[in-house]
Amino acid sequence: MRAPALSKQACVIVALLAAGTGDMTQAAVPAFDAKSYPSKPIRFIVPFAAGGPSDLQARLVGAKLTEAWGQQVVVENRGGANGIIAFEIGAKADPDGHTIIMLTAGFTINATLYPKLPYDSIRDFAPVSQISSGPGILVAHPSLPAHSVKDLIALARSRPGQIVYMSAGVGSPSHLALELLQSTTRTQFVHIPYKGIAPGITDLIAGHVQVSIPTIQAGLVHAKAGRLRALATSGARRAAAAPDLPTVAESGVTGYEATNWFGIVVPAKTPRAIVAKLNQEIVRALAVPDVRERLLSQGMEPISNTPEDFSKYVQAEIVKWAAVIKASGAKPE
Repeated sequence: MRAPALSKQACVIVALLAAGTGDMTQAAVPAFDAKSYPSKPIRFIVPFAAGGPSDLQARLVGAKLTEAWGQQVVVENRGGANGIIAFEIGAKADPDGHTIIMLTAGFTINATLYPKLPYDSIRDFAPVSQISSGPGILVAHPSLPAHSVKDLIALARSRPGQIVYMSAGVGSPSHLALELLQSTTRTQFVHIPYKGIAPGITDLIAGHVQVSIPTIQAGLVHAKAGRLRALATSGARRAAAAPDLPTVAESGVTGYEATNWFGIVVPAKTPRAIVAKLNQEIVRALAVPDVRERLLSQGMEPISNTPEDFSKYVQAEIVKWAAVIKASGAKPE
């Protein structure tokens, strides 16, 4: 079966990058006196419900911004449509720095997965800084005769279309992380999407499905308890939470990397002076020991960078997952 073509928006993104003109940073705007910023409470839009990783990180960073500036940072959870509702609200907010948006790995997946979005993934946002990045963990049910990535690949090749994996839903990082493994190793698994990772983990432990790549926080606790078998982590380097566990790349799948990450953007045309002030304070917050410890306890590595570097990273992720989505034929539920 022929894989579907990239969405129109994804094609535009790829063309921009190929021409060297793709840029998520805001267009030139008049100089702005950032000394008076912020002059009122800051709305921090989070694309998922309270209690999840994006919400916890928003509240952690938001508390530090409140301490630094004396203006309340109010977290606003706007879940739904794989984050699209929140991203649309953020894109249409006033570009005065008093609305900031939590970006997630799903944002770069949505750029291709959904043919029509109510915002432009490149032009409607100005990156501020990444916050964190964390690997997934490749786990299998103990009954599966695979004790390493090499074993799993060999087993999948001997049983094409027979090993079942679960994800948190079509287009979720846990879905595309396994699709990337399939396309890289030329194996064939069967995908069963769940409405969230928790019910999927329950079925994985029960043996109804056999493999998954959930977040390291969601999967490691069950691996340590012997309910699941951990085979590898999905990041570029070993995870601090599981230093003895090899990465998928170390295990022979050269170049493999799939991470969950979070960052902050603002609406396009937000004055550069405000973006710079936000970036400076976020970088400072991420260097505070208690912030770093909280992130590490969630299986996330604190990461801060410049707006320009974050922009390049987001664009590269869009292109990377566009290729995986095209190869898999994934479509929105």
